[in-house]
Amino acid sequence: MKILKILSRVYVEDLDEHLNFYEKLMGMKVEMRTPLPDLGLELAQIDDLLIIAGLEQTLKPFKRTQSTFLVDSVEEYQVFLEETDQKLLEALKESPLEFT
Repeated sequence: MKILKILSRVYVEDLDEHLNFYEKLMGMKVEMRTPLPDLGLELAQIDDLLIIAGLEQTLKPFKRTQSTFLVDSVEEYQVFLEETDQKLLEALKESPLEFT
């Protein structure tokens, strides 16, 4: 298994309100932006930042997570976590997102 990228998470209520700031901060434009209506969230990626927007009550269960690891094999990553006695809080599921 190879880690392709580690994304630091930033949580905001309104993505449009904060996007310009983070683009200027990173000196880059948004690489990925997608709504997740089933979760009440919208995500945007700028380089190594993953900006997650939603109402405070919607964001609450996600705020315990501070980073996202993009790996070349989710199955191998799961094996690694289990072999190192890490607890999986949820079963793995396919993501509709494509990260760069």
